[in-house]
Amino acid sequence: MQSDLFPDLDKKTYVMGIINLTPDSFSGDGLLNQAEVENAALEQAFRFVQDGADVLDLGAESTRPGAHKLSSGEELGRILPALILIRKELPDILISIDTYKAETARACLGRGADIINDVWGFQYDPGMAAVVAEFNATAVLMHNRELGARAVDSGLGGRYEDVEYEDIVGKVCNWLAESVEIAHAAGVSNDKIILDPGIGFGKTIDQNLYLLKHLDKLLELDYPVLLGVSRKGFIGHTLNLPQGERLEGSLAANAWGMIKGASILRVHDVKETVRLARMLDAIRNANV
Repeated sequence: MQSDLFPDLDKKTYVMGIINLTPDSFSGDGLLNQAEVENAALEQAFRFVQDGADVLDLGAESTRPGAHKLSSGEELGRILPALILIRKELPDILISIDTYKAETARACLGRGADIINDVWGFQYDPGMAAVVAEFNATAVLMHNRELGARAVDSGLGGRYEDVEYEDIVGKVCNWLAESVEIAHAAGVSNDKIILDPGIGFGKTIDQNLYLLKHLDKLLELDYPVLLGVSRKGFIGHTLNLPQGERLEGSLAANAWGMIKGASILRVHDVKETVRLARMLDAIRNANV
């Protein structure tokens, strides 16, 4: 297991702070409704860095079940002003762009982004892998099966139903292996690849829990694992809690993920997660 941007994976868990440049984030933290969006994003970026974030993940399209899809032009209109300002004011922080569109990725990598977080793992836009390789960028390749899955909304947020997997853990691993093959074919090297099981994407509540239970199976692919469970619907439905009351559930799921091998945590609650990660890392690294 190796990573160009994350050299201490055997000792440290890295934390990625989510900056949502959307009006309709499932987590309730979308910034697009604020008057000066890029300044609000910068303020959040400074706070996340102060709280210990290693990476900032900027996204402009909500990925909640049933969310409206954006064109690249709309996406860039939301992302670029914030990206340019954050890169100027925080030149050393790693910046990830949450997009599955090659046009958006190219523009953002050209403006200083370091990572492309593709929720379709190079299997949606056929040009994405080549763009990542051209810029020698790092990519997060996530499993996704939203297409064809039935999204259901409720008081606790959206969820997916009637999604069938004969062997969900095996299917996710095989799907990610295909994403890795696409990356290799385009010239993306192993140290630029990170895998994400896609908790919450095209999976039922029970499937999310089961996949999290067996997260360590992804380590057999021999790439770093990023885990994104923060405030997600499977936590809300499991605990019967709205998104504003899911901190403890998120911390529990992230702690389990760390124990099962996740080395990068994508979260909304940076300060609390950093403290969790540092404590678990201290236990894991303890010597007498």
